[in-house]
Amino acid sequence: MKKLSERQSRILSYIGEFLDEHGYPPTVRDIQYACTISSTSVVDYNLRILEREGRIRRFPDISRGIEVIEGHEGRRPQRNTIRVPLLGEIAAGQPIPVLATEDFNAAEPMDTLDISTAMLKGERDVYALRVRGTSMIDALIDDGDVVVVKPTSEAKNGDMVVAWLKKDKEATLKRYYLEGTKVRLQPANSQMSPIYANAVDVEVQGKVIAVLRNVV
Repeated sequence: MKKLSERQSRILSYIGEFLDEHGYPPTVRDIQYACTISSTSVVDYNLRILEREGRIRRFPDISRGIEVIEGHEGRRPQRNTIRVPLLGEIAAGQPIPVLATEDFNAAEPMDTLDISTAMLKGERDVYALRVRGTSMIDALIDDGDVVVVKPTSEAKNGDMVVAWLKKDKEATLKRYYLEGTKVRLQPANSQMSPIYANAVDVEVQGKVIAVLRNVV
């Protein structure tokens, strides 16, 4: 096996350290900043070498798709992952029809994602949706990111939820606030206005518990 360069050894150590602290892998940009590397392309080049040398395994479908292979650099085995169905898209902007049914749980998955159980905080009965729009940008959720959702019909004020607008048969991703007989669905974007609806016309279908950012 080829001897690693100092930079490659540092990257490998950092990935392991990040896993130990957070329970899920770093993004390429995390590695760039932590290891003082000039660009993400240089990080990617070195990750390809680490993968070729059998030190890591990469999963291109998700932004944090890196695991350290057992036995290298003293790392312990990768934490358990579970397979999460990607059911469709959710609007972070003006609400749009997301699925052909009001019930997300009845939808056929578009894809599946392997996600660390630690990242899901012990939750297992979850699904994922890809975000379209930028109304949650101030909550660090951008267009193209993936949110992991715990199915629930209950929400507390301030929770980020998948809300179904019954009259319009449309769904949206917003923060939930119950205000008397009305619900305010609040974007996390200072350039956008909240959506107001009668509480009886809003159905909470799930609460966001994790975000997979669509960054290199």
